[in-house]
Amino acid sequence: MNSVQGLLAASVISIQNSCFIYPACQNCLSKLILDSRRFHCLKCGCTGEAKGASYRYRLSLKIADTNDLFDITVFGSCLDPFFGITAENLQRYIQDFNQLSGETNTESSTRALVHAVETCFIGKRFIFGV
Repeated sequence: MNSVQGLLAASVISIQNSCFIYPACQNCLSKLILDSRRFHCLKCGCTGEAKGASYRYRLSLKIADTNDLFDITVFGSCLDPFFGITAENLQRYIQDFNQLSGETNTESSTRALVHAVETCFIGKRFIFGV
């Protein structure tokens, strides 16, 4: 799963979704189902307290090389240098910010994060391991 078959130099055309961080199972890295108190992994059955959930980056991009368009998803800590922080810490920062600002509608902080990610990635050329 982590072996690189080839390298692709391509430019980012668009960000495909606004959810860059997801609660991830520590065993299998699948997305967790969270409720107010607990988490559950549908893939491996792992459960625990919601406050103990780990988070990972998941960035879905539309990219283009000189000939083709591709939809790719970049996962995990390889995105830490671009965000300047781990997904775990960014999630904590967003939660703390919303709580301290009294923000009940998280749409404005999500919009700001999406704008920052678009500014960082769209139009830039990267080498992707595929």
